[in-house]
Amino acid sequence: MTASAHPEPLPDLASQLQRYFELGIPALAGVTEGDLGDAAADLQSQAAPSGTPLLALHPDLIPARALAPLLAREGRPGFVVEDWSDLEDFTTVPTVELPPAPLYLVHGIDRGDHLRGASPEEALTALAGDERSPLTLHEGISWLLQEPGRLEPNHCFMTIATRRPKPRGGYDSRTPALWISGGTGRDGAARRGAPKVGWCWWRNRHTWLGFASAAGRAGK
Repeated sequence: MTASAHPEPLPDLASQLQRYFELGIPALAGVTEGDLGDAAADLQSQAAPSGTPLLALHPDLIPARALAPLLAREGRPGFVVEDWSDLEDFTTVPTVELPPAPLYLVHGIDRGDHLRGASPEEALTALAGDERSPLTLHEGISWLLQEPGRLEPNHCFMTIATRRPKPRGGYDSRTPALWISGGTGRDGAARRGAPKVGWCWWRNRHTWLGFASAAGRAGK
C-alpha cells in the first residue's frame, strides 16, 4: 500500500496546529503559540470539505535546516546532508505562489509514486500536464512532521518547487529530496534509517523517489 494509491486523511487542522506546538515550532520561529493559533484560525473557512488539507509552515517562518532535526523515524532524528552548506540559498520557484502567511493550506497532497524513475525535469512536465503543483521543501517537511509514515523505504519523494537561482539566470542543478538514510558515507551508521534532507541532480532518475505535488494552496 502506498500513500499515493490509498491516502489516509490528515489530522484536522486543530490537531496539526497542536503537533507544531508539541514540536516547539513557535519558540524555534521566535513567535508565540497565540501568533500561530491566530494564523491557523484565519484558515478555517478555507479548508475544503472534500478532505483535510495540510497546515504548512511558510519558508519565511523558520529555516528548513531548523526543521530537519524535528523529523523522526524509528527513534532517529532527521538531518540535512553534510555537503549542503548553501541550503539557505534555495527558495521557492516563481511559478509556485505561496500565500503570504506563516501558516497556509495545501490541498490534495500526493507523494507522486507513479513518477518514480523520472528525472525532476521530466516529472515537472508531467505534473504540469496534470495541472498539479510540485511541493516545496518546507511543504514536504511539514507533511512528514504531521505524518512521519509517509516516508517509506523505496517510497520517498522530491520537492522540486524549491531550487537555488543562479546569479546569471537559471537554476542550480541540485534539487531537494526527502528520503531515508542508509547510514553510509558521511551520514554515519548512527543515522541509518533516519529521515534525510538531501538533494539529487535535475536530470538524474531514481526508482525510489517520487515527486510530491498538490492540487492547490490557500491562505491569507
